[in-house]
Parts: sequence; C-alpha cells; structure tokens
Amino acid sequence: MNQTEKKEILFVVLEEFADWEMSYVAAFLNNTEKYITKLVSVSEDVIKSIGGIRVLPDYTFRNMPEIFYGLILIGGNSWRKPLNNNVIPIMEKALSMDIPIGAICDATVFMGANGWLNDIKHTSNDLKDLKTYAKDNYRNEINYVLEQAVSDGKIVTANGTASLEFAKEILELLEAYPKELINQLYNFHKLGYYEAEKANS
Repeated sequence: MNQTEKKEILFVVLEEFADWEMSYVAAFLNNTEKYITKLVSVSEDVIKSIGGIRVLPDYTFRNMPEIFYGLILIGGNSWRKPLNNNVIPIMEKALSMDIPIGAICDATVFMGANGWLNDIKHTSNDLKDLKTYAKDNYRNEINYVLEQAVSDGKIVTANGTASLEFAKEILELLEAYPKELINQLYNFHKLGYYEAEKANS
C-alpha cells in the first residue's frame, strides 16, 4: 500500500504541545501498512513544542480533509486558551463520524469542559483539576478511573505520563497491529530491552 492509499489519522497540535505524548503513538501508527499520521493546527505556521521541537502542520483547521479515520488531541499548554475553540467543530465531526478519538493530558480537560466525558469511563491528569476547570459541563465523576489510560467505546483518555499506555490503547482501537504484537511493542518499551526479552522468551 502506497502512502496515498493509507488512512489518515489526524493529530491536533497547538502551540507548546507536549511532544513526548505523541512520540510512541505517532511512530507506531506511521509504521503500519494501514495508517499515516498528519498534523493539524490553527495555521500553517511552525508550531513549537514544550521541548522546543518545531513542526510544520500538514493541515489547518480550515483545509483539513473531510474524511479521516482517527482524531488524536495531544496535550500541552494551550488547551485552556480561546484558540482551542477551533477544535470544537472538528471534535463534533469526529464524534458524528463515529471514529476513534484520543485525548491525553490537558486535552482531556478540554474534553470535559465540552461535555464529552459525561457518558464514558475516562481519566485525566487530576480529577479535582478537571472538575474545577470544566465546572458544570462535567458531570461524570463516578466514571473517572484512576488508571494511566482508559478506553471506552471509541474514545481513549490518558494522563500526561501515559504516552506509552495511550499508544497501546489507540493501537488496539484502530487494530493497527495484531494484539500480540501490540503487547510485545508495549512490553519492549515499558520494561526495557533486556527485561522484555526475558518476558518474551
């Protein structure tokens, strides 16, 4: 399958995005036969991550494709700024398309503030912070799960230290690899080379 035939998974990145949160999931997806990752942002200008890494978006919110097969919101320091309102129509479109959606770190707070966590099991960086920021738009404390990453239906949420767990849940949801291989990839990076070798032997 050539690059143009691969299904596009869109990553939303805003200024000062958390580069480590997308590293595993982007690399694993981009290495499949089925999927290719694309970056979407407010404009075509270079976006700088928290780590100082500069990336050039493939699309803006205005010219992104009508058809895509997954939407992943990468955390960072801009999810509580007015510019995140640009993401709301994209989220609504993804929800209406019933495609896999992922949100990690402060992007989960954005989800909560818009009422998108009220019907699913989910997690975030901190429940108290989520409730404080989202206010009355968040009404689902009973389904807040104290886990690194949580998958419910077609939505995956994770905290900012869970980039690997987040990747694992996304890969499984997209059926990017056979489940056994996903587990091997996870163990390899979670345990380290030598411990993973022992576990797989």
